[in-house]
Amino acid sequence: MFAPKFLTCLKNYSKQQFISDAIAGVIVGVVAIPLAIAFAIASGVSPDKGLFTAIIAGFLVSVFGGSRVQIGGPTGAFVVIVYGIVQQYGIDGLVLATLMAGIMLVIMGLARFGTIIKFIPHSVIVGFTSGIAVIIFSSQIKDFFGLNVSNVPPEFLEKWRIFFENRGTFNMDAFFLGLLTVLIIVIWPKVSRKIPGALIALIIVSGLTLLFKLPVETIGSRFGDLPHTLPFPFLPSVGLKRIQELFQPALTIAILGAIESLLSAVVSDGMIGGKHRSNTELVGQGIANIGSALFGGMPATGAIARTVTNIKNGGRTPVAGIIHALTILIIMLFLGPWIKFVPLACLAGILVVVAYHMSEWRSFLFLLRRSQSGKYILLITFFITIFVDLTAAIQVGVILSAFIFMKRMSDATSIKLIMKEIQEPESMDDNSLLKISVPAGVQVYEIHGPLFFGAVNRFDEIDRQVSDKSKVRILRFCDVPLIDSTGLRALQRFYEKCQKRHIHLIVTGLHVQPLNEIVKTNLYELIGEDNVFSNMKQAIARANQLLEKEI
Repeated sequence: MFAPKFLTCLKNYSKQQFISDAIAGVIVGVVAIPLAIAFAIASGVSPDKGLFTAIIAGFLVSVFGGSRVQIGGPTGAFVVIVYGIVQQYGIDGLVLATLMAGIMLVIMGLARFGTIIKFIPHSVIVGFTSGIAVIIFSSQIKDFFGLNVSNVPPEFLEKWRIFFENRGTFNMDAFFLGLLTVLIIVIWPKVSRKIPGALIALIIVSGLTLLFKLPVETIGSRFGDLPHTLPFPFLPSVGLKRIQELFQPALTIAILGAIESLLSAVVSDGMIGGKHRSNTELVGQGIANIGSALFGGMPATGAIARTVTNIKNGGRTPVAGIIHALTILIIMLFLGPWIKFVPLACLAGILVVVAYHMSEWRSFLFLLRRSQSGKYILLITFFITIFVDLTAAIQVGVILSAFIFMKRMSDATSIKLIMKEIQEPESMDDNSLLKISVPAGVQVYEIHGPLFFGAVNRFDEIDRQVSDKSKVRILRFCDVPLIDSTGLRALQRFYEKCQKRHIHLIVTGLHVQPLNEIVKTNLYELIGEDNVFSNMKQAIARANQLLEKEI
């Protein structure tokens, strides 16, 4: 249940693999620095929080996670949640929420929730991911255009109203740097795919800012000098009231972190031909978030873009992720004073590109055109993410998806009344059909599909439509894969009605799950072992015996 890939990969670990992992780790570590700083600033916290998170969480995800190549750290998915928590509860509230989310993730992993979380519908994931992309893009307008706005409101429409009102403070230098950053990131892959465009943009744009002394905001002018060491770990103040207040935000962090990390692990599996351990991955992500919180960091999860970069540069074991974290630490310790010269417009340009890739606009358009029910779930989740919050979006999206699924399952279930002739395969290995005549006085109820709470009304409907002239009723369950408690209750009511009308009930073709559920109740004993059969031929023979007794 908890078996970190790091321990598995150390077996037969070679020097050649270490070299490949080291190169990939250093490259990913350099790439992660501007992203960690950008995500921190966009989330409403100081840039050092992003670096602490990338170092601590990145290290712990690689040591305790269930993926060979997963790179952990702050991601764009958390920007909206973290910003809202910081605005409402402050930095201390964010640290406690991250700690609580980490504990929740560990519990999810130990409770084997790794596979359950994968069943969140694709339309819900695309909806809230695209919504987050829109929010990230809108949060970067201030720095991208160099607008002079002291306090940017968190509400989407109010934010754009403030931007419009302050359009006169537009800074051409900041806009030029932001646009140049975007262009470099877009064009650079044509030159080299080994060195990330974001790193090249960071170096060029920062160099131009220093060389020409451009009047734009930098990390140093807004946040001051970055720390040269990691802070000492500390526990945030914990109280029952505080825990109650932060439970919902923490749960949102945990769920989103689980989804993002497992999605990243699935993507990486496809690229390296591996198989991650989902429950171990959740435990590892939980430990990483606990560690990040103890060092005053942000929520962390698996970062798809950095994981892909790791794979493309030769990383194949968690050692690459560990080296990535150590690379960030070394750069922060020795090159930290230079990071403060990075213009905020450059970071805004990087996040604009991140938002574009996060938007999943191709999947968005595909679902709008091809999926009728998925379209509505997509749009509702998308707009609730933007105009309300991410928590409500996930809740509403999942609930709507569940209702639509139940409706489809209900439509797939049918009960057909047969009174003349029925067909049944002669054997499991033979496709030929055996035609069986239904004797007079016998009604066969053929059930197709799962008998669950969304479909039990079919029993009442067909019972109202038929007469009571039958002496024997046969329930054919060969196409019923499962039955739930409501289905069992409906079956019991059907049996009781048959008893009141002095009608014999026979059951045939039960699969393992329905049979086990019926045996657990007293319904199996009420129907009687003599009236339960594996095939229709035996059931008809029993019906004939009962009819003879009636005569």
